[in-house]
Amino acid sequence: MYNVSPYLSDAINHNLVQSEIEGGVCLHEVPSETVLEVRTQNHLYTIVHKGAGQALISGHPEFCPEPLLVQIHGSTWGGSMLKTFYIGRGMRLEFQPPECLTITTSPVLEIREQAAGSAARVPCTAGVD
Repeated sequence: MYNVSPYLSDAINHNLVQSEIEGGVCLHEVPSETVLEVRTQNHLYTIVHKGAGQALISGHPEFCPEPLLVQIHGSTWGGSMLKTFYIGRGMRLEFQPPECLTITTSPVLEIREQAAGSAARVPCTAGVD
Protein backbone atom coordinates (compact mmCIF):
# COMPACT_ATOMS: atom_id res chain seq x y z
CA MET A 1 0.00 0.00 0.00
CA TYR A 2 1.01 3.57 -0.58
CA ASN A 3 2.52 5.47 2.32
CA VAL A 4 1.17 8.99 2.60
CA SER A 5 3.70 11.76 2.11
CA PRO A 6 3.92 14.83 4.34
CA TYR A 7 5.06 16.74 1.25
CA LEU A 8 1.82 16.17 -0.68
CA SER A 9 -1.60 17.63 0.02
CA ASP A 10 -4.30 15.61 1.75
CA ALA A 11 -6.25 15.51 -1.53
CA ILE A 12 -3.31 14.06 -3.45
CA ASN A 13 -2.52 11.53 -0.72
CA HIS A 14 -6.20 10.54 -0.70
CA ASN A 15 -6.17 9.99 -4.48
CA LEU A 16 -3.01 7.89 -4.32
CA VAL A 17 -4.37 5.68 -1.54
CA GLN A 18 -7.72 5.40 -3.36
CA SER A 19 -5.93 4.23 -6.53
CA GLU A 20 -4.36 1.40 -4.52
CA ILE A 21 -7.76 0.43 -3.11
CA GLU A 22 -9.52 0.57 -6.51
CA GLY A 23 -6.73 -1.40 -8.16
CA GLY A 24 -5.24 -1.32 -11.58
CA VAL A 25 -2.43 -2.50 -13.78
CA CYS A 26 1.15 -1.30 -13.67
CA LEU A 27 2.49 -1.74 -17.19
CA HIS A 28 6.06 -2.19 -15.90
CA GLU A 29 4.92 -5.35 -14.15
CA VAL A 30 3.05 -7.16 -16.93
CA PRO A 31 4.72 -9.06 -19.77
CA SER A 32 4.78 -7.73 -23.31
CA GLU A 33 1.89 -8.96 -25.46
CA THR A 34 -0.48 -8.96 -22.48
CA VAL A 35 -3.95 -8.08 -23.80
CA LEU A 36 -6.14 -5.91 -21.59
CA GLU A 37 -9.76 -4.92 -22.00
CA VAL A 38 -10.30 -1.51 -20.43
CA ARG A 39 -13.90 -0.38 -20.06
CA THR A 40 -14.37 3.33 -19.48
CA GLN A 41 -17.65 5.16 -19.01
CA ASN A 42 -17.84 5.71 -22.77
CA HIS A 43 -15.84 3.01 -24.59
CA LEU A 44 -14.35 -0.47 -24.43
CA TYR A 45 -10.66 -0.41 -25.36
CA THR A 46 -8.46 -3.34 -26.28
CA ILE A 47 -4.83 -2.72 -25.34
CA VAL A 48 -1.95 -4.97 -26.37
CA HIS A 49 1.00 -4.06 -24.17
CA LYS A 50 4.24 -3.83 -26.20
CA GLY A 51 6.64 -2.77 -23.44
CA ALA A 52 8.43 0.51 -22.72
CA GLY A 53 5.07 2.28 -22.37
CA GLN A 54 3.97 1.41 -25.89
CA ALA A 55 0.77 -0.40 -26.76
CA LEU A 56 -1.57 -1.17 -29.61
CA ILE A 57 -4.93 0.32 -28.67
CA SER A 58 -8.34 0.19 -30.31
CA GLY A 59 -11.88 0.93 -29.25
CA HIS A 60 -12.46 4.64 -29.79
CA PRO A 61 -14.52 5.27 -32.95
CA GLU A 62 -12.64 8.47 -33.83
CA PHE A 63 -9.10 8.17 -32.47
CA CYS A 64 -8.38 4.44 -32.68
CA PRO A 65 -11.10 2.40 -34.39
CA GLU A 66 -8.36 -0.02 -35.53
CA PRO A 67 -5.29 -1.01 -33.50
CA LEU A 68 -2.92 1.95 -33.33
CA LEU A 69 0.54 2.06 -31.77
CA VAL A 70 0.51 4.65 -28.97
CA GLN A 71 2.54 5.74 -26.00
CA ILE A 72 0.67 5.11 -22.73
CA HIS A 73 1.56 7.89 -20.32
CA GLY A 74 -0.46 6.57 -17.37
CA SER A 75 -3.58 7.55 -15.50
CA THR A 76 -4.80 10.78 -13.97
CA TRP A 77 -7.64 11.96 -11.76
CA GLY A 78 -8.49 14.67 -14.29
CA GLY A 79 -5.81 17.20 -13.33
CA SER A 80 -2.15 17.55 -14.18
CA MET A 81 -0.90 14.83 -11.81
CA LEU A 82 -0.13 11.55 -13.55
CA LYS A 83 0.47 8.06 -12.15
CA THR A 84 2.92 6.92 -14.81
CA PHE A 85 2.61 3.64 -16.74
CA TYR A 86 -0.47 2.77 -14.68
CA ILE A 87 -4.04 2.01 -15.76
CA GLY A 88 -6.23 2.57 -12.71
CA ARG A 89 -9.89 2.03 -11.96
CA GLY A 90 -11.67 5.29 -11.32
CA MET A 91 -8.90 7.17 -13.12
CA ARG A 92 -8.61 8.51 -16.67
CA LEU A 93 -6.17 6.78 -19.01
CA GLU A 94 -3.82 9.07 -20.96
CA PHE A 95 -2.25 7.90 -24.20
CA GLN A 96 -0.69 9.59 -27.20
CA PRO A 97 -0.86 8.44 -30.81
CA PRO A 98 1.99 9.45 -33.11
CA GLU A 99 1.75 13.03 -34.34
CA CYS A 100 -1.30 13.73 -32.18
CA LEU A 101 -2.11 15.41 -28.89
CA THR A 102 -2.54 13.34 -25.73
CA ILE A 103 -5.93 11.66 -25.43
CA THR A 104 -7.55 11.38 -22.00
CA THR A 105 -10.37 8.86 -21.61
CA SER A 106 -13.43 8.99 -19.42
CA PRO A 107 -12.95 7.23 -16.04
CA VAL A 108 -11.93 3.57 -16.16
CA LEU A 109 -14.63 1.27 -14.78
CA GLU A 110 -13.08 -2.15 -15.33
CA ILE A 111 -9.80 -3.74 -16.41
CA ARG A 112 -9.62 -7.36 -17.53
CA GLU A 113 -6.81 -9.46 -18.87
CA GLN A 114 -8.43 -10.73 -22.06
CA ALA A 115 -6.61 -14.03 -22.36
CA ALA A 116 -7.29 -15.10 -18.78
CA GLY A 117 -10.77 -13.60 -18.63
CA SER A 118 -10.22 -12.44 -15.06
CA ALA A 119 -9.69 -9.03 -13.57
CA ALA A 120 -6.09 -7.86 -13.82
CA ARG A 121 -4.95 -6.71 -10.39
CA VAL A 122 -1.25 -6.13 -10.36
CA PRO A 123 0.28 -4.09 -7.53
CA CYS A 124 2.15 -1.09 -8.81
CA THR A 125 5.05 0.90 -7.50
CA ALA A 126 4.93 3.38 -10.38
CA GLY A 127 5.99 6.93 -9.75
CA VAL A 128 3.80 9.96 -9.74
CA ASP A 129 4.75 12.96 -11.89
